[in-house]
Amino acid sequence: MQLFKKPTTFDFMSKRTMAVTFSALLILISIGSLATRGLNFGLDFTGGTLIELGYSHPVDLTLVRSTLEEAGFPEAVAQHFGTSKDILIRIAPQEGKSNADISTTVMTALRDVEGDTMEMRRVEFVGPQVGEELTNDGGLAMIYALIGILIYVGFRFEYRFAIGSVAALVHDVVITLGVFSLFQLSFDLTVLAAVLAVIGYSLNDTIVVFDRIRENFRKMRKGTSVDIVNASLNQTLSRTMMTSITTLLVLIALFVVGGELIHGFATALIIGVVVGTYSSIYVASASALSLGISKEDLMPVEKEGDDLDHIP
Repeated sequence: MQLFKKPTTFDFMSKRTMAVTFSALLILISIGSLATRGLNFGLDFTGGTLIELGYSHPVDLTLVRSTLEEAGFPEAVAQHFGTSKDILIRIAPQEGKSNADISTTVMTALRDVEGDTMEMRRVEFVGPQVGEELTNDGGLAMIYALIGILIYVGFRFEYRFAIGSVAALVHDVVITLGVFSLFQLSFDLTVLAAVLAVIGYSLNDTIVVFDRIRENFRKMRKGTSVDIVNASLNQTLSRTMMTSITTLLVLIALFVVGGELIHGFATALIIGVVVGTYSSIYVASASALSLGISKEDLMPVEKEGDDLDHIP
């Protein structure tokens, strides 16, 4: 199915200088925020207490949060878990208080308001050491993914394409993390999973564009490198937009009706899909052009004696 009824002829590469300036500005803001404000790490990384409660009736989260704040847990996170009768409470480590003390205080405070209409289903404690290990492992996972992609694209296409694709992926990850840092959105394991998914999504889009660019470099006899890249981007634009729009529709539905537990995951993917679609056009392709990609780099290598094989 085609999104556009007629072939498009947008001159994408004529705006690449403006796009690079815009991307550089976003990256500088993101790095500045990450350096000064950092990420608002969730319980998975910082450690703390997790309490799951079951009620006999739908729970008003606003009342639960205000009760926890009055009990001395102003930064506690309360969210529905599965149904409106089940809630999950996350509390950061409290100096001088054990896991048992925190859960007892929470239960006492909530029972004073709700009575005996609830039951405690589980209490878990995540130590700071585990959180630090998750932080390191998550960072290493992203670095390994980028190195693997650099090698894969370098073998499949050409090293300038590999550098362009990794530049686009770094661009997407830094901006996504920058948004979470700038607005101090909670960064937990589900968000980390979403960031890794963004890498895969963005790479898939970039590979489709690069494949068409390589094909057109071999097929189109006339035109400069800029003309061929523009033609390739226009040929893949309908597919790119259809994929991005349908993915965004699903993610927006997840964000709206998926509950607070999945908000961070959906938010990271929404940012990543938008930024990834932009970067596959203006970062990956523009980077390959800036590195001097040309027809000669992508033409098949003729083996010595190939022309003699056709002589009868």
